[in-house]
Amino acid sequence: MTSGLPCPICEGPDRRGSLERSLRVLAVDDEAPALEDLTYLLRSDPRIAHVEAVTDATKALRVLHRAMDAGQPLDAVFLDIRMPGLDGLDLARVLSRFAQPPPVVFVTAHQQPAVEAFELKALDYLLKPVRPERLAESVHRIVHEVWDSKAAAAEPASPAPVQQANSTPPEMGDEVIPVELGGVTRFIRLADIRYVEAHGDYARLHTATGSGLVRAALNGLEERWRSAGFVRIHRSHLVSLGHIDELRLEDGHLSVTIGGAVLPVSRRHARHLRQLLVRRARPTPVAGQAASAGVLQPRNGLGS
Repeated sequence: MTSGLPCPICEGPDRRGSLERSLRVLAVDDEAPALEDLTYLLRSDPRIAHVEAVTDATKALRVLHRAMDAGQPLDAVFLDIRMPGLDGLDLARVLSRFAQPPPVVFVTAHQQPAVEAFELKALDYLLKPVRPERLAESVHRIVHEVWDSKAAAAEPASPAPVQQANSTPPEMGDEVIPVELGGVTRFIRLADIRYVEAHGDYARLHTATGSGLVRAALNGLEERWRSAGFVRIHRSHLVSLGHIDELRLEDGHLSVTIGGAVLPVSRRHARHLRQLLVRRARPTPVAGQAASAGVLQPRNGLGS
């Protein structure tokens, strides 16, 4: 930092080069002067490469999701507590439900919420005005978190239990996504999304109760949500396998039915979709008219 404070974890010759200007962080504060001061201090730290700054929790969630969609998740969030609307503690609860939640450092003028903050597994708790040397300690802790995460990811993974294609990993199903609905930001769970529809630079997320827009490309969502049971069926549609009611073949055209919506399946995606549905379905034949009409009902077994 500009204060010339040493960074203990950067002292080793094998780590100094790889850690300088490597962290990407987000600062959130509704008060412009406080946000400017914090941003200045963060950008002065030699271990931080990039700082995003926003003034409320909703914008923070958009930045975090955009970074994940781009394959560059942020390393930490510096978060004010008392903000209008969704406050810092509320946002921290939302972040804790991410598949890979970023470390949170609270930055506030109030000591009272400290207990609740650490119950939310906050990495650190800074009081305003923020002292440079105290902020350096927080960044030091973030570096440790990043290195521990990288080390864990590099270790050989132990064999995991087989995941059913139609089930969503609990930690992913709890992920919360902010969507735009008539000028209002609404939060929906990943597990509630039935299918996704491309809308130019946006994607429309459909649930049982409605739909909303997020600024994200379908390709990015496909990659990010694959392990949660989402699969591409068309250049314009991504669907949740667990929400498919029927797979129908009529006049040589394949389609799926999800909650009353009929979505086309392109030829290039048809074989992969059939394989996934066969893999997750019980080998119980569907008798009667449905089978003769060329309808596969994934939730009730597959036709012979």
